[in-house]
Amino acid sequence: MAAQEAGGVGRAAACLCVLCGLPAAGKSSLALRLLRGAAHRGWRASVVPYDDLILGQAFHTRVVEGDGVISNNHTEWRLHRQAVLRCIERFLENPQPSAQLPDGCPLNKAAWEQCIQALLQSEAVDRSAAGQAPLVLLLDDNFYYPSMRYEVYQLARKYSLGFCQVYLQCDVESCISRNQTRSKPIPSVVILEMVNRLESPNPQKYSWETNSISINTTGNLSTCDIQRVIELISSSLCNPLSPSVDNTEQKEADRLKCATSVVHQTDQACRRHISDAMKTARENQVAPKQMRSLAAQLSASKATFLETLRRQLFHEASFTQDEDVDIDRVVKRAVDVFDHEKKEILLRIIGEKQ
Repeated sequence: MAAQEAGGVGRAAACLCVLCGLPAAGKSSLALRLLRGAAHRGWRASVVPYDDLILGQAFHTRVVEGDGVISNNHTEWRLHRQAVLRCIERFLENPQPSAQLPDGCPLNKAAWEQCIQALLQSEAVDRSAAGQAPLVLLLDDNFYYPSMRYEVYQLARKYSLGFCQVYLQCDVESCISRNQTRSKPIPSVVILEMVNRLESPNPQKYSWETNSISINTTGNLSTCDIQRVIELISSSLCNPLSPSVDNTEQKEADRLKCATSVVHQTDQACRRHISDAMKTARENQVAPKQMRSLAAQLSASKATFLETLRRQLFHEASFTQDEDVDIDRVVKRAVDVFDHEKKEILLRIIGEKQ
């Protein structure tokens, strides 16, 4: 199997531990404490810091089709996230100094080398002992959608690794306050938007999220908190995933895939509708100030609409490929709803100039 072919990883227990939560919820602080706990237990451990690995341009905004509407370049961002997982997989297959970033990889090379440095050093000190020492990779990111976490789960299952999740529950006021003390704080509005998007692990909905715990990080991390996470990782190391997939799990995977496809296609269609609305406004000689207002209102409407759509799709257990879902029809129905909202906004703006 894949685990047996994965070099050093195949000879030793290994675990992928997802640390998820709002920005500034304390994921990095928890990771540092866990590294010390891992060392005490004789584990090889390292942090995979998505913020350091994914370069800034992945989050840059761009003008959509020249219509004046600014939106995030999510395509680039997704590619970077996938690149992180590919690099982790490459290291799992060959945990050697040669496990560097492949040519053309968009990630931060220095950050990746630092990520695996401690693991490689332990290999060099005592290759026979290090080869048997459990390997723990702590994935530090927001992971606010289940689909993001599921990709990590799939990687762990492919190589018969342990998998677990730690959700850091922290009130938004504390996150914003901590963020403001950072050397490079992110805009507070990003954290506020994340509150609406974040879907914490839900074992009742997704069976693959069973091995998850939640810790409250509004205050200081306690020794008990660290011990709970260490025990979770230890249990995961002792109970690696099986590559086999049962019917229930496959249905969950299919639903995630369908929902993601619907949201993506609807987003693209909504962009085209916004572009048409901007063109109509220009043809009606709407003033520049009103054009900017129209662009802002349409962009906000689209964001809210897509977020509502995503939540509806990801929470409908019947939405599976197993039932031959007509994705095109679902997208059309969703776009029709947005088109109605778009027309109301456009007519209101055009009416203001008259």
